[in-house]
Amino acid sequence: MANNRVLVAGASGLAGLSVLKAIHEKMPDTPVTATYNRTAPSLQFPLVSWVKADLTTRDGCREAVKGCSSAIMVAANGGGIASAMVNQGHQVTDNLVMDTLMLEAMHDAGVARVVYISSATVYQDMEGSVREDMLDLNQDPHPTYAGVAWAKRAAEKLCWFWNKTHGMEIVIARSSNIYGPFAKFDPARSNFIPAIIRKAVDGMDPFELWGSPDITRDVIYSEDFGGAVLALHNAVEIKYDIFNLGYGRPVTVGSVVDTVLLAADFKPSKVIYKESSHATTKARILDCSKINEVIGWKPEFTPLDGIRKTVEWWRENRLTWKK
Repeated sequence: MANNRVLVAGASGLAGLSVLKAIHEKMPDTPVTATYNRTAPSLQFPLVSWVKADLTTRDGCREAVKGCSSAIMVAANGGGIASAMVNQGHQVTDNLVMDTLMLEAMHDAGVARVVYISSATVYQDMEGSVREDMLDLNQDPHPTYAGVAWAKRAAEKLCWFWNKTHGMEIVIARSSNIYGPFAKFDPARSNFIPAIIRKAVDGMDPFELWGSPDITRDVIYSEDFGGAVLALHNAVEIKYDIFNLGYGRPVTVGSVVDTVLLAADFKPSKVIYKESSHATTKARILDCSKINEVIGWKPEFTPLDGIRKTVEWWRENRLTWKK
């Protein structure tokens, strides 16, 4: 598919930029249409045409897909827990509308293949290692992000519908928390790793965090995410399937804090964990053995590697980065 135009929908955020970088590095001769809406693109790549498009409108979606033979659907209204608690209603509406209209527009424009970026939040409120086939739609997701999770569940069913009834090839990637350069570092919108990095580089002392050090999460560094998504896009033998996408091993909040403080060369007088009113699942890890078995992908970056690179980037860009 290297000679066909690829659409990266929602390309100006961390996830989308990661995919663009992977295409640029591994398929440099591939023309790309990259969409953005409110956030202007922060990077430029050869053969990438940036298109401003509101993907919550039918006209915006139709404009985005013009001339594309395959697509990577990254666009989403998302953010950290704080953002979800305040804006979850708008997030649900935006995501449902975008996903519905984009899948329709891609079909109508003859887009043959789609990689849809879903989320690990779709899984029911359970702890431990989670395989793709363990999703139980009769059980609710965790209440903290239930609205967004149900929107993603609905989108996955729409993907199934377009594949089964119209033959559109669709691969779904249920991603864990993505972190890395170009992430959202705004405290009101960031995920937990960028939030911790910002506090460390800013020299917060005492060093205060919400939650508990033994909460376990699955995370994925942005370069690993982009490489995995591109590999799924290029695995043309897969006509429809669902894959977990993450580091695949437990990472505690406490270990992230220790790694960030080490990478930032910062030693606060005290680290304080404050009880959070926004409780989430205490321990969840994605079982990523399937993607390794099917296409041979596994992450290249450990959390130590990824956090060090992200801290370095934030130090160099924190005065100019607006997200």
